Amino acid sequence: QVQLVESGGGLVQAGGSLRLSCAASGRTFRWYAMSWFRQAPGKEREFVAAINWSGGSTSYADSVKGRFTISRDNAKNTVYLQMNSLIPEDTAVYYCATGRTMSPSIYDNTDWGQGTQVTVSS
Repeated sequence: QVQLVESGGGLVQAGGSLRLSCAASGRTFRWYAMSWFRQAPGKEREFVAAINWSGGSTSYADSVKGRFTISRDNAKNTVYLQMNSLIPEDTAVYYCATGRTMSPSIYDNTDWGQGTQVTVSS
C-alpha cells in the first residue's frame, strides 16, 4: 500500500497558475503510474492527467490539454501538476492516485490521496 499526500491547492484568479504536488511513501514509487483526478461539487470524479512510471508517457483530458502539465520526480517520490491559464470550471478537489498502468478510470487506480482544494475565481 502507498500513502499519498497532496499539497499546493488554493484560491487563484482566472488566468492564474498553481502547481500541485503529491508526495508518496510506503511503496516503490517509481514502479507505478500516477494520475490526477478532480471532483467538483455535485459532479463525478473525473480524470485530469496521468504519467507512466518513467515519466516518458503522459495523457490528458481534453479539457486541460495545453494548459496543464503532469510530471514526476522519482528521486523525490513526488508527482506534480502544473496548472496554467486556470478558469473557473477548473474549481474542484484535486486527487492524486496510483495504479499499475496509466488509466483514466478511477477503478484502475488503487490508492488515493485525501485531495486538495483548488478554487478559481472569475
